[in-house]
Amino acid sequence: MKKEIGMTSQSGHATAKKACAILVAKDAGFVVPTAKQKANLLVAFAKKGKVVYGKAFDMVKLSGKVDLGDLSEVERNLEKIIICEIKSTKKKVGPDFASYFFALTGAEVLVAQSLKKQFRFVLVNTSTSEHAEMTLTEIFSRAKGIYPTWSICF
Repeated sequence: MKKEIGMTSQSGHATAKKACAILVAKDAGFVVPTAKQKANLLVAFAKKGKVVYGKAFDMVKLSGKVDLGDLSEVERNLEKIIICEIKSTKKKVGPDFASYFFALTGAEVLVAQSLKKQFRFVLVNTSTSEHAEMTLTEIFSRAKGIYPTWSICF
């Protein structure tokens, strides 16, 4: 879960956690995987030659019943799983997230490129509970500007 630009890590983390809770409550198939479930997802996708970094996603969206705790079931039902990276804000944004400013990490872009339609960026406004799901292609097609940056962590 990523912090918003210009926010402290504590408030950004709280906003991202709230965004995940909003999506789970909507009962639209969103699940926050446990550490073991995340590991199963990484292994299952790797066996199919798909690159997935554990820190490049926050949630999954299931289109059917899948026991994420069972690796063999995850492997059999991979087409029912969409990997989701949450981008959240509590600030006022325009309709359909117009004028929303957020960052993508290199890992997120690589995973999105690897998984294509099985990866979504999910934009969530925690003030209104609105959300929008987009592929990397959709994100780039809507972008009014792209500003390369280096983020450093000590």
